[in-house]
Amino acid sequence: MKKATLLSCLLFAGLGSQLSVAAISQTKGDFEDKFRQLDEVLPTPNIYRNAAGEPGQQYWQQEVDYKIKVKLLEDKRRLEASQKVYYKNNSPYTLKYLWVQLDQNKFKNDSMAEMTTAFAGIGRRGPATKAAASGAPAKLSLAELRRHQFMEDNELGYDITSLKSSGRDLKYTIVGTNMRIDLPKALKPGQSFQFDLGFAFNIVEENAVWARSGYEHFPDDAREGGNDIFLLAQWFPRMVAYTDYEAWTNKEFLGRGEFTLEFGDYDVELTVPADHIVSSTGTLQNPGQVLTAKQRDRLKKAETAKRPVFIVTEEEALENEKEGTNKTKTWKFKAENVRDFAWASSRKFMWDAKGYKQGGKVQPLVMAMSFYPKEGGDLWKKYSTESVVHTMDVYSRFSFDYPYPVAQSVNGPVGGMEYPMITFNGPRTELRDDGSRTYSQAEKRFLIGVVIHEIGHIYFPMIVNSDERQWTWMDEGLNSFLDGVAGREWDPNIPWGVEPRDIVSYMKSSTQVPIMTQSDSVLKLGPNAYTKPAAALNILREVILGRELFDFAFKEYSQRWMFKRPTPADFFRTMEEASGVDLDWFWRGWFYSTDHVDISLDRVYKLRLDTKDPDIDFARLRKEEQDKPTSFFNERNKAEGRKLWIDINSDVSDFYDENDRFTVTNKERNKYNKFIDGLKDWERETLARAVKEDKNYYVLEFANKGGLVMPILLQLHFTDGTVEDQYIPAEIWRRTPKAVKKLIVTDKEKVLERVVVDPHWETADVDNENNHYPRRIIPSRVEAFKTKKRPGKVYRDIMNDIKTELKTDDDKKDGTKKDAE
Repeated sequence: MKKATLLSCLLFAGLGSQLSVAAISQTKGDFEDKFRQLDEVLPTPNIYRNAAGEPGQQYWQQEVDYKIKVKLLEDKRRLEASQKVYYKNNSPYTLKYLWVQLDQNKFKNDSMAEMTTAFAGIGRRGPATKAAASGAPAKLSLAELRRHQFMEDNELGYDITSLKSSGRDLKYTIVGTNMRIDLPKALKPGQSFQFDLGFAFNIVEENAVWARSGYEHFPDDAREGGNDIFLLAQWFPRMVAYTDYEAWTNKEFLGRGEFTLEFGDYDVELTVPADHIVSSTGTLQNPGQVLTAKQRDRLKKAETAKRPVFIVTEEEALENEKEGTNKTKTWKFKAENVRDFAWASSRKFMWDAKGYKQGGKVQPLVMAMSFYPKEGGDLWKKYSTESVVHTMDVYSRFSFDYPYPVAQSVNGPVGGMEYPMITFNGPRTELRDDGSRTYSQAEKRFLIGVVIHEIGHIYFPMIVNSDERQWTWMDEGLNSFLDGVAGREWDPNIPWGVEPRDIVSYMKSSTQVPIMTQSDSVLKLGPNAYTKPAAALNILREVILGRELFDFAFKEYSQRWMFKRPTPADFFRTMEEASGVDLDWFWRGWFYSTDHVDISLDRVYKLRLDTKDPDIDFARLRKEEQDKPTSFFNERNKAEGRKLWIDINSDVSDFYDENDRFTVTNKERNKYNKFIDGLKDWERETLARAVKEDKNYYVLEFANKGGLVMPILLQLHFTDGTVEDQYIPAEIWRRTPKAVKKLIVTDKEKVLERVVVDPHWETADVDNENNHYPRRIIPSRVEAFKTKKRPGKVYRDIMNDIKTELKTDDDKKDGTKKDAE
């Protein structure tokens, strides 16, 4: 067991809600408190993390600096490197050993990831396929076959060539994707330890093994043997994070759950073929040795350019593609206060750049840059670097100024991945028959969207350093929420981001698990970690808190945890503390449960005020009687010419034949006067005012069919053609979470005609049809077709078509957007 409380460990495993049920249970009746305090499942505040969601007065985190020299052996597709690691123990604990991440070991044939990888994708980045999860016979795809062949033909994983400290060998033990280094002497609080590590590994082909980095081969390039693009990430042995909430975060890397890392400074030398262009975390230290005078001049001009300036033009990149070289260049980069380091190298790269004056300021200037081959074409020339700038402009408004000197977008085989100052993004143009290149609307949207998303990740989690292995939603969900904001500010006519309506299918599905579930156990990662939390935050901002309160609290969270390591409790507590709104019910419902939103408007009653005044009430009763349909018995008797007894014997009559039962007599008036005399003054005044105003009273009955309590958004339609919106806070469900009634009072002339709940689909309600009262005819479609079939057969076919269309419409209406990881 790690150094954390039993309660917090259960919470991290997604079991906190079960524990809380056991701790506070209802044994009388079936009442369930949806607004119960969340503190019972959150870790107890302490000196490291306080009750407001802030870093505590004794908050600490470790510090790790790296000095690395690496050589890219292009033809062998191999890296050989050595690194010096400077580890400082800022914790209050004495350490007897250190843990190091060996992510490349995931690709070994005997790794846990490979040994537990079920057929058709389970265990790697994507979710399980239907074939793997069902009893359907397995089908071997070419992609599966290619992957197997690559793994069989290549020796993968790290070669640890040396491990020393002060010239003496260190004892180490490799445990899957981690390595324990036994220290020669215990490392006390405040002390530092330095060691030297030599390593090498064969680079994976990304398209073969579906990795987060690797190489991509272009066999048709003019150069003999073709060319490669190398994207290098998770490439060096990195220190495992040591935290106050879990101690060593040395959970095995299975490929899906990402990382939490320590901040530090990097000094890295990258030796590559001399005709390669390198993009990297950090700032280039030796431009005079690796760039031409013309390229350096172009970089300077790019600082103040309105549009991106080419540092390496397309024509220059095409020339580079044609020839190889045996010579090398060493690119030197330094990066301060980053939690990781990644880079890319290829002779195929063209390179453009543009200066971004943050907040309109001249300093500090951020250089937005893109690196891409000819396959990127006009798509990348027009939109990549501009998307980088736009992202920083929007995200900085919601969080903090971008703190690094560069932000880069690199084209390669990875669909989208992020690292400090650098991102890898996949969309490309298509080659026409005439040799020119074009791109579809979908590819354009994909490029802009993925660049925004991945550059956004430099903020979350590369700066706000959440633990992606434990709580993927803390970076993917928060970032998906913000990339939707940035996307809509790019072009609102493009369907950007996550609308609440996009997640209803997942919300009611049996494959849903709580958002707080650990990454490797999630059944559908896209909806769980990306779209559901993003939709929840949209609802929190637009429906519950409003933009002003939400934006203030979110910015407070972002700035509190810059370059620090927040947990979910820190986010929840900060959002409540800074907004001033109790949100325990919201976090519990959206993040700890699999409940969904389904608020049904079951009935609407129009109430009549009984004034006790017979002159008023009897007249109303008479009108109600007259408004009833005429008895069909009487109508048929009249049609048959039946004569009534009272008409035949009209000479026999009394008072009641001349007056109906609603005629007021002194008896009723005396009873009313006695009632009025018995009222208190305030009661008499209240009744008199109500009689004078003669308002309409409506009672609306709601049922919570999905279990997830939410505000009730009402749209009231009146007979005079006017429409009014009303907002009922979620707290209406506090004492009766399964059903509630709400009184609506309108002026006399405002006669209610119909009511719609959540008319703009803002709350992810899974059934829009029970939101209408009266119920509406459900719209669908029947396709016209020509046939000579028998009428009975035609009818059956039409009914089948209707059933199919209804299902199709539901799927379209409730469909969850696929997540491109």
